[in-house]
Order: sequence, then C-alpha cells, then structure tokens
Amino acid sequence: MDSILPLFCSVDDFWYEFAPMWQRHLLATGHQRLRASVMHPSEMLTILILFHQSHYRTFKAFYVEYVGPCLHREFPHRLSYTRFVAWMPRLLVALCAYEQTQHGACTGLSFIDSTKLPVCHPARIGQHRVFAGHAERGKTSTGWFFGFKLHLVVNDHGQLLAWKLTAGNVDDRRPVLNLVQSVVGKLFGDKGYLSAPLAAVLRARGVELVTKSRKNMAPPLLTLEDATLLRKRSLIETIIDQLKNQCQIDHTRHRSPLNFLVNLVAGLIAYDRQPRKPSLHLAWNLLPSAAA
Repeated sequence: MDSILPLFCSVDDFWYEFAPMWQRHLLATGHQRLRASVMHPSEMLTILILFHQSHYRTFKAFYVEYVGPCLHREFPHRLSYTRFVAWMPRLLVALCAYEQTQHGACTGLSFIDSTKLPVCHPARIGQHRVFAGHAERGKTSTGWFFGFKLHLVVNDHGQLLAWKLTAGNVDDRRPVLNLVQSVVGKLFGDKGYLSAPLAAVLRARGVELVTKSRKNMAPPLLTLEDATLLRKRSLIETIIDQLKNQCQIDHTRHRSPLNFLVNLVAGLIAYDRQPRKPSLHLAWNLLPSAAA
C-alpha cells in the first residue's frame, strides 16, 4: 500500500479548491448543502482510495480490521462503519472530479477497449433488484451477464485518458466519440470498433482508428508500425486486469447503485495513482507525427 501522507495531501489540496465551488453549485440549484461531519471529507476520500490500494477484498473488513486498529492516529475522528457507509454517496461527485485531475496526457498513441462489470451471478439475473432499471443483459465472448460495461481509453504509458460507464447491452462503438474528445493521433481497438462511418467521423477530428478486419473482409493495408502497435493492444487488457484484480472494481456484492459508483471511481483513482503502470516503453522518435 502506498504512503498515506502523499495521498492525503493531494486529496486535501483538491478538496479546498473543490468544496467552495460545490457548495455554491448546491445553493444555486436549490439542493441541500453538504453538511459538516466530525470526520473531514478529505479523510473519507483518502480512506476510500486506500481500500483499493490494499489487499482487502471487502471494505467492511478493511475499515474495521485495518483503519480502526492501525490508523487511529492518522484518523482520530473516524466514524463508525455504518455512518461512514451512509456518507459514501455524498462523496461521489468529489471522487469523480478528483479522478479527472489524475488523468494522463495524450501522446498520439491511444488504445480503446471495454470490459463487463456484472452486478450479480448469471443464475440470479431474473431475481436481481438492486440495479433494476439501470443494469442490462449483455453478451461477451465468455457468455451472458447482467450489469454494465466500462469503456476505457489509455495512452502508451498506461495512463487513463477517459472512461465511460454504460449499460451492458450498449454497443462498444456508441460511446467512442465522447471518449476521444481530447485524443489525437492513432487509436487502436479490436474488431468491435470496426465501422467505416465511425472511422470517417474520427478522421475529421484528427483521430485515425486502427482495427483488425473480420474474417469475411479483406485485410486492411497497415504500415509495419501500425501492425506492430495493433499487436500491443494487450497493454489495455493488462490495465483492465489490474483494475479488476488489484484495484477491485469488479464484484457483485453491491447493495446500492451509488455505492457501486463510489467503488468504481475510487478504484480508478487507485490505478491512476500507481507509480508504476503497464507501459510500452516506446522511444519518442517512434511515435507518430500527430503526437508532436
């Protein structure tokens, strides 16, 4: 687990800039202001991110067995577990805003992919109620699931550039235009992103979509560089694996849609703050001219 102090300082600096703007927005829109708590929101945000940097599989075990006994000096005014969980939905907007500050910069080489986030076991799809009206049935190469899709765009350094959550039945190509608003250069994806109209729109925006062709199609004419980089798509698959198995964004124990989102965003932040990320380690002179 990373040192707590650098994480807390980063979160606390963000909070003191974010909180006044957020309170003014709540007042202007007629919503109730964020009430004060014995425990500072910066401390709560830090604990949420720390959980995803730990090896604990459940937040309750982490909070009760680790935060209480081992971090009582760092968090002297910690809330009870029940009270902390009740506060979590109120921190979602701040978590989302902080996560955006942790994104990397576009280098001209980007990779796009999606992954399923089931919310229940397939055998219980018919009786699931927590995410009724939000999650949908979807299908991947491994079969049917009920839940959401997480769409990601990363650069060649393994840094997140953009992400979007959709229902499980959404086509991978639909959120692409929203995801690549700050992306230029070449974008590498799998066959699920193959679309001539989409490629034309992206090209007008300065993005070249590079994918493999389907079996019943003629193979695309790719440069040696593009063909090599297309085989490096395993980079984003490795990132997805780390998000699911190290940052724990994927489990089916959620009992609240808002806490599901809190868990997801905190896990993305935990990955954003990893000092060492999967990377292609390319020399700058190998990057396309669009990165200049």
